[in-house]
Amino acid sequence: TSTTYLGEHISTAGVPIVQPPGGHAVYIDAAAFFPQIAPLELPGQALAVELYREAGIRVGEIGTVMFGRRDPVSGVETAAPMESVRLAIPRRAYTQSHIDYVVEAILNVWQRRADVRGYRFTEQAPFLRHFTARFQPLD
Repeated sequence: TSTTYLGEHISTAGVPIVQPPGGHAVYIDAAAFFPQIAPLELPGQALAVELYREAGIRVGEIGTVMFGRRDPVSGVETAAPMESVRLAIPRRAYTQSHIDYVVEAILNVWQRRADVRGYRFTEQAPFLRHFTARFQPLD
């Protein structure tokens, strides 16, 4: 399948993914991808931004943006237990060249991963914040 092909190619190059790849999605371990970015600096969001900037690839962040929590009284953030991004690939929707394009883009970001910095929230809703949150890159 396309997901198995994608997962195997990026994994062979060293990109940390949840094993085994397959089904309808590949999950990249954003915390391992960007070890220099602390969980509260949103490594999953950083990877989502970088893939979009690199090649227009839209992924789903499944980490602190989606599952972390902000205490409504103290404002203290709690990180999610995992930091990942989901690359969902619907069946029979993309050609082999599309998947090769995604592999190339991920590997390009992988090559420059040490230069990527995290993000911080600038706005967030009290519920379902991942739908409408706004972010600012960290220096």
